[in-house]
Amino acid sequence: MFVEAKSSGQPRLAREAVNKLWRAIAQKGSAYGVFIAPYISPTSAEICAAEGIGCLDLAGNCRLCFGQVYIHKEGKPNPFSQKRYLRSLYAPKSERILRVLLSQSHKAWKVKALASEANVSLGLVSNVKKLLSDREWLSTSADGFCLSHPAALLADWAQNYNYRHNQAFDFYSFKTVGEIEEVLASTCSELGIRYALTGFSGAARYAPVVRYQRVMAYVDADIESLANLLNLKAVNGGANVSLLSPYDEGVFYQARSVDGQAIASGIQLYLDLLGFRGRGEEAATALLEQVIMPQW
Repeated sequence: MFVEAKSSGQPRLAREAVNKLWRAIAQKGSAYGVFIAPYISPTSAEICAAEGIGCLDLAGNCRLCFGQVYIHKEGKPNPFSQKRYLRSLYAPKSERILRVLLSQSHKAWKVKALASEANVSLGLVSNVKKLLSDREWLSTSADGFCLSHPAALLADWAQNYNYRHNQAFDFYSFKTVGEIEEVLASTCSELGIRYALTGFSGAARYAPVVRYQRVMAYVDADIESLANLLNLKAVNGGANVSLLSPYDEGVFYQARSVDGQAIASGIQLYLDLLGFRGRGEEAATALLEQVIMPQW
């Protein structure tokens, strides 16, 4: 029996282990290979099974099939912390790279060009590229690399995203939703303030499937001063306006103008909407199906 152990069970590393095991088996003539890692994802387990290689992780998942032996156990969750990995892939500046890749999934990127587009360092792009490659979510060619599994990346990011990382300020206005959005847009434009409608306010411009009664927008300015100009009253409950001070400028990436109002990108809207269970998930699903996926 040959065993190949790795510090991670991500698909790329699993495939490397399988290839190394088969080279060893070819030299031996007859043997069974087993891939071992702290945690082996279902995708990695499938890679091993398809190649006739056993797998075993420290979480208790395994698939061993040789001679008269067949042991199969799956479904055990990962007991090991992945916070460091998540901080790397879903840290604010790393997310800028993800927004670029998801927004232009068919484009082949070089590290330097992607770093410039995302406004991050070359080293960070290289690190994120490696993390995505480990999950086999990238494809490479002579022209560069591009995202090959955008849906998988977006779904994973959504599970690790929380719009509450932004600082939210809640207000009440006697104006209607439409009037609030109009005066917010005109005031920000006049003062040169960067802003973008998000949540239901933004989704209504892309895929209007849910009625809403609260304006939500990112604002890159002193929100309390802006609220005074807009005659908004700060409240602890019953708000119909939420202005967000963004946790990172990446939230404004590819914001577009619709009827003279700045709207966050479809990717950003999708992530934010999932923070509102029920109607938010409904609006997010419509946005994904009608706007985001057709671009992939």
